[in-house]
Amino acid sequence: MSDKIRDELTDQLFTAILSLQDKEQCYRFFEDICTISELKAMAQRLEVARMLDEGCIYETIVEKTGASTATISRVKRCLVYGADGYNSVMPLLRRDKD
Repeated sequence: MSDKIRDELTDQLFTAILSLQDKEQCYRFFEDICTISELKAMAQRLEVARMLDEGCIYETIVEKTGASTATISRVKRCLVYGADGYNSVMPLLRRDKD
């Protein structure tokens, strides 16, 4: 993990997130901690990652998600060269799609 983001406050945030028991609790927590725009942006980036993982082309992703090509490029860079955060959840997302 990057030392740029690792600190006590981020540890506290992740501990709080890991304590959430179900989707309803997640909705309540994230509604309080994020703006709607922040939450929607994170959800959009995850969908972009899922679609890239499926092999979708940029034009299709733009059309279906409304994400900019810059966002798609950034997510793709993370999938290829990142910390494997997106890649670590892809099997779960694939399983949920089936």
